[in-house]
Amino acid sequence: MGNANYIKGRSREYQALKILRNDGWLCSRSAASHSAIDIFACKDEMVLLIQVKSGKARVTEKDRLELSKWKKESGCCVEIWYFGRKKEIEKEVIF
Repeated sequence: MGNANYIKGRSREYQALKILRNDGWLCSRSAASHSAIDIFACKDEMVLLIQVKSGKARVTEKDRLELSKWKKESGCCVEIWYFGRKKEIEKEVIF
C-alpha cells in the first residue's frame, strides 16, 4: 500500500506545481527527499516552501517542528497544503 500512497502524494505535488505555475510561480519538487519541504517556489522576490498532504494524511509534530525551523532560518513563507477528496485545498501558514 505504501507505493499507492507515494503515487497519490506525488500526484498531489504535481497538482500543486500546476496551480503555482498557472499563477506565475517558478517552482520545483523536492523529489524523493523525505524532507519536510515538498515544493520550492519563487515569484516577485518571494520564496514559498510547501509541504503537500492528501486525503486524511496530516503533518507529524516532527515535520511541523522542521517546517518551523525552515521558516525561522530562511525567512521564507512556509505553508502546508491539504488536498481533500474533492480536490479542494486547505492552506495552513506556518509561523
